Amino acid sequence: MSYKAYDDKNLGFTTRQLHAGYNPAEHYRSKAVPIYQTAAFELGDYDRCVRLFDYSEEGHSYVRFSNPTNDVLEKRIASLEGGAAALSLASGMAAITDTFLNLANAGDEIVAVQTLYGGSTTLLSKILPDYGITGRFVEDENDIESYEKVITDKTKAIYIECLGNPGMNIIDIQAVADLAHKHGIPLVIDNTFATPYLLRPFEYGADIVVYSATKYLAGHGTIISGLVVEKGGFNWLNGKFPQFESFYKEYENSIGREVLDREMFTKRLRTRFLMEMGAHLSPMNAFFLLQGIETLSLRMERHTQNALKVAQFLEAHPKVESVSYPGLASSPYYELGKKYFPKGPGAILSANISGGFEGALKVLENVRIFDYMVNVGDAKSLIVHPMSSTHFSQSEEECAKAGVYKNTLRLSIGIEDAEDLIEDLRQALEKI
Repeated sequence: MSYKAYDDKNLGFTTRQLHAGYNPAEHYRSKAVPIYQTAAFELGDYDRCVRLFDYSEEGHSYVRFSNPTNDVLEKRIASLEGGAAALSLASGMAAITDTFLNLANAGDEIVAVQTLYGGSTTLLSKILPDYGITGRFVEDENDIESYEKVITDKTKAIYIECLGNPGMNIIDIQAVADLAHKHGIPLVIDNTFATPYLLRPFEYGADIVVYSATKYLAGHGTIISGLVVEKGGFNWLNGKFPQFESFYKEYENSIGREVLDREMFTKRLRTRFLMEMGAHLSPMNAFFLLQGIETLSLRMERHTQNALKVAQFLEAHPKVESVSYPGLASSPYYELGKKYFPKGPGAILSANISGGFEGALKVLENVRIFDYMVNVGDAKSLIVHPMSSTHFSQSEEECAKAGVYKNTLRLSIGIEDAEDLIEDLRQALEKI
């Protein structure tokens, strides 16, 4: 048998999204990735048990720590992202939370932009501070000096999103990465809205990528899941991360220095947080996520084509005050969009509707294809009023900084016929 596609890094993206990380010969030659629906695995013998628990041998003991189905998923996303290692978790918020906990101790700070998903803002401003970790927010995400002003000797990372939620603003990733590295800290980026098909942040200097894999990576709206991907090679022993220094000393002989130098962030994330705090992804959900990833590139092409058509229609409509979508030539992020998103800047857009809140509500009440949901990234088109849902816990002032107003609607453009989506919005806007 000459099949080797599972570990060929030279293959194209669409080929790897089908094959990377899975060798059928290791799984009784099942062509589909098996679901290892078990709580635990046989240890074999005493010596192997010791090797598994001091991490000198790769293997599986208890599913809260690892599972063969999840292992394939982690290898596949690492391949698509161009990273050294990855970890799957139960949700996107679990991925983000555990990433921050891995980076920062009590007394430390995370610098972040204000144009974030509301849950991420709440985590940094209202939850982690209770545990001694402070979120410091950049005043102007487009001004590199604004980042510099809030970085201190306590800062352990800069956190941004590939595309702002829901304003779809684009940050100059490369410039922020250079600044982070000047200060010896990593750049963490949420790549949920783009996926590695539209944007590979590691190519622009990012160090850690997080996902709500619930969205485009899955694409079918049936599971909740999260992922963390590590680029590899960041110097965690530069004096700013004592927790990694102690982890290195503890495991340099069992895990090995070469592995730790390459993927220590992921190793510590797994042993300290996935294992001990329990936000593991079920193997069934890992399987469903793998099914979605198999068609990722095909779906994203259709998503972005439809999104541009819908955005152009809305921008020209007299009952729409403004549209935020970086694929539009009128967008202030159009040039950055061409640099970072040559295949298209995703399929989320926001629109400010004429008539204030009442106008937005009329559209919500009258769309027939768009479904009123807080999710995004489904193959089906979705619509939501962010101020009363995703950003509900934020003040009006905080919402405004994220580009959210009383008349703002966020649209997640699916893969339906674009003409049907445009007609649906047209007839709903006529009701205002």
